[in-house]
Amino acid sequence: MKNGILSRNKPSVLCACIALLLMLSCGRQDDAFLPQYPSIDILIRNATVIDGRGNATRTADIAIDGGRIVFVGATAFSNTDLQTRIGRQIDAGNRYVTPGFIDLHAHGDPFETAQFENFLAMGVTTITLGQDGASPDVDDLRSWLERIRQNGIGPNLAMFIGHGNLRNQAGIGMSSEPEPADLQKMLSALDEALDYTFGMSTGLEYNPGLNARTAELRALAGVVGRKHRLIMSHLRSEDDGQLEASIAELLEQGEDARVHISHLKSVYGKGAARAEQILRLLEEARASGVEITADMYPYSASYTGIEIVFPVWAKTQEQFDLAKAERREELAEYLRTRIRSRNGPEATLLGTGPYRGKRLSEVAFEQEMPFEDVLIDVIGPQGADGAYFVMDDELQQRLFQDPYVGICSDGSPSGFHPRGHGTFARVIETYVEEKKLLPLTEAIRKLTSFPAGILGIADRGIIDVGFAADLLIFDSKIIRATANYLEPISLATGFDVVIVNGQVAREEGKPGIALAGRVLTPAD
Repeated sequence: MKNGILSRNKPSVLCACIALLLMLSCGRQDDAFLPQYPSIDILIRNATVIDGRGNATRTADIAIDGGRIVFVGATAFSNTDLQTRIGRQIDAGNRYVTPGFIDLHAHGDPFETAQFENFLAMGVTTITLGQDGASPDVDDLRSWLERIRQNGIGPNLAMFIGHGNLRNQAGIGMSSEPEPADLQKMLSALDEALDYTFGMSTGLEYNPGLNARTAELRALAGVVGRKHRLIMSHLRSEDDGQLEASIAELLEQGEDARVHISHLKSVYGKGAARAEQILRLLEEARASGVEITADMYPYSASYTGIEIVFPVWAKTQEQFDLAKAERREELAEYLRTRIRSRNGPEATLLGTGPYRGKRLSEVAFEQEMPFEDVLIDVIGPQGADGAYFVMDDELQQRLFQDPYVGICSDGSPSGFHPRGHGTFARVIETYVEEKKLLPLTEAIRKLTSFPAGILGIADRGIIDVGFAADLLIFDSKIIRATANYLEPISLATGFDVVIVNGQVAREEGKPGIALAGRVLTPAD
């Protein structure tokens, strides 16, 4: 009987063995590295991952395919097909791998410098343009962006529509009381532009935006809010004595839309205590329900057109010509007072024109005339850009530490200020490694997921499966911002590999072959 039972069970035992072998075979197949992908573009091994959320570092491998992150974890290298299915392997050698940085406020012309090498060299994989109320002076911004898509761009681009452009195109110009029909024309144009831009920028310290009043700004904010976009504002004044009023003006708009302060600073303000007062004002606004954030750059000098030191009634060439002819002494007195209050003529470093690289005090000495006469008779309000040493390091460093303050360069490929080539490297080199103002993981959050959240970019700024593969590989201890005020056009070093949309855009100090950036839209 026993033998009979065994005999009858032989076929079933054989079937069980075959089934077990099939299961093991299937198990081996299932264990293959990402079997759902016939090939994988890039595998980064031995990475010390900083994910952009502010979490602690971890060791992992990262797989990229089709411009996206498809795996973060420990890969199994026992599979024989692994080597043949990977397009390229990069050994991070335990260096940091972070999301690419997002510059909240940048400048430049994609048709002049499509590569934007200055940004890529300091780890920036997404820039924002159209700042300070000034987007490109074109009739059709959508077509302008389409041309960039066709031509290519180095980093990704998040575009803003400029309030000043909207005013000019609606026929409002520098009027402080727009006609109802013109106002409606501007609001309609804004509504249309917000379908493909990330928000509206204002430059209330510049023409024509400085002529806007509360009713106009609130009407614009209503449109921005309904489209769930952002108002990115260069405040009406950054002078310490007028800063609270300027912030209050933006907070009114914050009742209708999300608002953001561009390059937060306090001209003439001193010390960490003053920074605390400013930050407390923003904190109280958030507690009341206003969504307000800010950014800053890690330098003590600003950079903009020389018109910044001229009075409102002498900023444009037409206004200046009239003031020079009819109010010469009043204009000279204003400029004397203004420049002296801004730390004197030695604190103004000219960045364009024949006096590039010279301080206003040097030009006055060479011309043998008072500095106010140099401004009136030699330069004029439209005659130069410059760097202005009007900020306090202690105050700015305290702003940097606030979790709701991000980083921007406010720089460009050609601006005569080191921020355009050094900002993000300086954050790591000086603020993190040298001064230890924040741990690296928190600093990276401020450079990645935080600005992505401000802009409303859902798929960048974080290392995780499904996110766009904008990545950096670097050793934080060798990052260097080589640019300075006398030699500002000098690329940052230390970002060994820069990946944009899954393509190597920069490696070992050299640009990649392709322009890997994309023109982003709020729907991305």
